[in-house]
This record gives sequence, C-alpha cells and structure tokens, in this order.
Amino acid sequence: MRRLCTAQKEEYPLYIRIEDESKVKKLLPYLKTYRKECILAPLFKMLEACFDLLVPLVVAAVIDTGIQNNDTGYIISMCGILVALALVGLLCSITAQFFAAKAAVGFSTRLRSALFAHIQSLSFTEMDTQGTATLITRMTSDINQVQNGLNLFLRLFLRSPFVVFGAMIMAFTIDWKAALIFVVTIPLLSLVVFGIMAWTMPRYKKVQGRLDTVLRITRENLTGVRVIRAFNKQEDEKQRFMDENVHLTRLQLLVGRVSGLLNPLTFVLINGAIIALIYVGALRVDIGMLRQGQVIALVNYMSQILVELVKLANLIVSVAKALACAGRVQNVMELQNSMTVSASPSEGSGFGSVAFRNVSLRYAGAGEESLSGLTFSVRRGQTIGIIGGTGSGKTSLVSLIPRFYDATSGTVLVDGQDVRQYDLGVLRQKIGIVPQKAVLFQGTVRENLKWGNEEADDAALWAALETAQAADVVRGKSKGLDELVDQGGRNFSGGQRQRLTIARALVRRPEILILDDSASALDFATDAALRKAIRTLPDAPTTFIVSQRASSIQYADLIIVLDEGRPVGMGRHDELLKECPVYSEIYWSQFKKPEEMQSAKTGGDA
Repeated sequence: MRRLCTAQKEEYPLYIRIEDESKVKKLLPYLKTYRKECILAPLFKMLEACFDLLVPLVVAAVIDTGIQNNDTGYIISMCGILVALALVGLLCSITAQFFAAKAAVGFSTRLRSALFAHIQSLSFTEMDTQGTATLITRMTSDINQVQNGLNLFLRLFLRSPFVVFGAMIMAFTIDWKAALIFVVTIPLLSLVVFGIMAWTMPRYKKVQGRLDTVLRITRENLTGVRVIRAFNKQEDEKQRFMDENVHLTRLQLLVGRVSGLLNPLTFVLINGAIIALIYVGALRVDIGMLRQGQVIALVNYMSQILVELVKLANLIVSVAKALACAGRVQNVMELQNSMTVSASPSEGSGFGSVAFRNVSLRYAGAGEESLSGLTFSVRRGQTIGIIGGTGSGKTSLVSLIPRFYDATSGTVLVDGQDVRQYDLGVLRQKIGIVPQKAVLFQGTVRENLKWGNEEADDAALWAALETAQAADVVRGKSKGLDELVDQGGRNFSGGQRQRLTIARALVRRPEILILDDSASALDFATDAALRKAIRTLPDAPTTFIVSQRASSIQYADLIIVLDEGRPVGMGRHDELLKECPVYSEIYWSQFKKPEEMQSAKTGGDA
C-alpha cells in the first residue's frame, strides 16, 4: 500500500486520509502534558449540550401549560429556568473553550519547538533537499492549521454528534412517528457531509503544496530583488508569480466551491425536514396525538440539528486541513539525519592538522561528483589557498572539514582522527568558519561576536576586531560594541559585515580557520593587512583561504587548484605558475605579464 505512486494516491482519497491519520498519531505524544485539558474540554461541551437539549422541553411546557392555561406565574418560573440554563450553558462553554485553547496552543508550542530542534539537527543535505521555503511553511502555516483544527476538534467532536443524536432521541420521547423524519434526515446529512469531506481532504493537501511554491517564489524575489531589477526582470517575475498564484487560486476555488456546498445542502435537507415535520405535526395535533408545544419542541430539535451540522461541517473542513498539515509536519519530523555519529565519538586532541585521503563528494540527487581524488595534508599554522573557476568545488572542499557534508568516499582527518568519529560539537569548536555570505543577526555587535565564544570578555572581542581590521568600524559607531545590528546586518556595508564575521570566527580562537571567499568585498590593502594579522597571531590557526583573487593566496604554504571538482595542481605559487596551466591562466588574467609591462613601459617612454 505504501508503494503506491503519487498518481495512484490521487485516485484513493481514503488511502491519503488513513495515511495522514497515522502520521497524526505520531504527533500525539506532544499532547501528553495536556491530557486533563483534552478530557475536560469535551466534557464541559457535553454539559452545555445537555442544557441545550432541555430548552425545547421547557419551551413546550411554557406553551402547553403556561400559555394554554394563562398561568403567568408558571410562565415566569419557566422563563427563569430558561435563563438559568443559558447562564450555566455559557459558563460551561467558556470553561470548555479555555481548556481547548490551552491544549491546542500548548500542543502547537511543543510541536513547533520540537520541529525547530529537529530541523536544527538535520544535515545540510536534508535542508538542501527540503528547501528553506518548505521548512518555514511547516513551522508556521502548517502548525497554525493543526492548532486551529485541534481547538475545534476538542470543542465539537463530541458536542455536535451528541446534540444530533440527542435531539433525535428527545424527539422519540415526544412522538415516535414524527421522529421517524429525524431517522431519514440524519443519514442523508451524514452522507453529504462525509462525502464532501472524503473529496476535499486530499485536495487540501495539494493546496498546501501549491502554497509552498508561491512562498518559494516570493522568498526568491524578496531576497534577490536587486538582481531582478538589475537585469530588468520585474515583468518576468511578476508573470511567474502570477502563473503560480493563479494555479493556487484555481485549486483553492475548486476546493472552496465543493466545501461551500456543505452549508446550502444541509440547509435544504434540514428545511425540507422541518416542512415535513410541521405537516406531520399538524396532522397529529389535529387528531389529538400531539400538542402545539410539542410540535414547536420537535421543530426546535430539528433546528438544533441544523446548527450542529453546520458546526460539524466547519469542523470537518478544519480537521481535513489540519490532518493534511499534520502529515506534512510529520514528514519533516521523520526525516533522518544522513550523518551517522560514532557510538563512541572522539573528543579529539591535537593542534589543527588536516588531511584528505582520496576524498570524493557527490551531493544528494546530483548526477556527477562535485569533488574527486583529493589527497593532501597540512600542519598546524600553515595557510592553504584554494582557487579555481566558478563551480569548481572550492566551497565543497572546505565544507567537508567541519562535516557540513560527509565525503562520499575517502576520509577527512582532523588532528589525525576521522571527522566521522568526532562529536560534532567538539569538532566544530575547533573550527572558525566565515561563510561566503556574511550573515549577522539582529542584536548588538557584542552579541554577534560572542557567537564565537560566549565567555569572551571585551578585551578578547577588541583583539579579534583588530585582527579582522574591523576595530575602526566599531569605534566609529556611537555605542561601540553595544551598537545595534539590524536583521542581516543591513546597517553595515558589505565589507564591514565581512570583517565583523571574520572577527566573530576569531573570537573562538580556533585551531582551524576557514575563510570561504570572505574578503571579496575588501580592498587589496585591507585584505593583505587581514592575512598578515592572522599569520602573526600568537597561536596562528591552520588557515584555509578560498578566493577568486590570486593575490589573496599567492603567499600560502600550499595552493590547491581545482577544475570541475578535480585537483589539477598543488604546490606553492612559483611552482604552479610554471607547471599548472589553470593556475597560470587565472593568475595572468588578474596581473599583467612581464612582456606586457615592458611593452607598456616602452610605449610610455616613447
């Protein structure tokens, strides 16, 4: 059954419903803390329903006894009972709502926290596969839908059926022949309600999938707005968004139209039943088998059924959405981290040496290897330059050291230990990473720098800023280390953000420092000063510099030249300039050749 393809699943809405329900069961442990609330909320709703079922009998007594006998005292006393029933019912309803809301909100809070923690535990492979937009939708929209569905379910899943069948039973206590109309009406209503539910539930799942696509396009446009405008692609992006939005709208309209049939169909059936009830009741009153008040009571019970079935219809729609969303949340919760951790992880010891042994890397779903045949060793304190064309695998190489990805084959060693044998926290504590995109978080400069080391004092922070050539940036701010950083560091320039992220990595005093093209926004003088300051640190880390600039790596102890994921040259600058055509081409594309310099000088003398 689980091997049905997607097309087959679309033909079997019952299968999808059962599958979603099985996934929901796996989320129930997050409700354990709220067992009391999950019991009390329906019980108080049942109490409210009991009081509601008594109201038609009291009204019938008012008509048949009080009004018929012109007994004012009796009428007043019965009206007092009606008011008391209303007040007690209101109190029960408020209490039920309190417990239902507490359980639903508490459940969604625990589920959201667990989902966030689970996402944080996943490797980059799973995050790349799922996509950021999808994970954000699961965290926000889907869990909110589950919360709303649970809230309604706790309040109505017992109350509505109880009132429906309770009203039918009460009708039988009044007159069994007239109550036969209830016996015919309720199954017809159930057929309509549950038939529409079976059709709409899998479609709601598709709606959520389309919503993911719209959110992804929106995110791409907002984050890449400068590029879009630079290439004058606004109209194309508007059209792409419009196409996806139209698809989503059409699907929502289709599901909405079918769901919208619930109310009119139930009203037609109920009103038809009321007409039949009044007709039969009139005949039986005429022959003396019923009194006028009892007919009114039967009509009231039928009206109660109408109200409850409308509520039940809304409940079914909400639960259908909630089940689909819960299934999507559970799909993420079931994602397994592709990185295995050793049963007895190494705590590691050493001084920052790194070695690659015939390492290859293929990303999940990729047709070809992104890296292959990498073998090299570096000692503590050495500087390693990594250069190559766009897409040659430079970032992939350095991503293997902190184990953002696992090598497909071969071994990556840090301090002589396979990185797969390390506790991830211990491994990454050894490493300071400055990614390609300089990311700062909302808060203060001090708070951002302390991501590197929470125990660092101001002296350590300023030392890191000095090394990263960022001290003047912070001193230039009125509040210094307490200067506020906007979301994403928008109140700093690109070069300032890069220097601050380098300082953040240096605060950790890492054994291994990875600069992944993190000086691209710096001028040559600042870049050179930065590299010199890192080399002269008392405990200089093993430094990996990924750069497109040959000047940034030409003084490295080892330069690795990559081309389409393969190492085509390893050595020092002078060696590679003579022996590696790829490196030579990159270098001379950025610097003038001696003959060109001589030609320019000769032309100037002339």
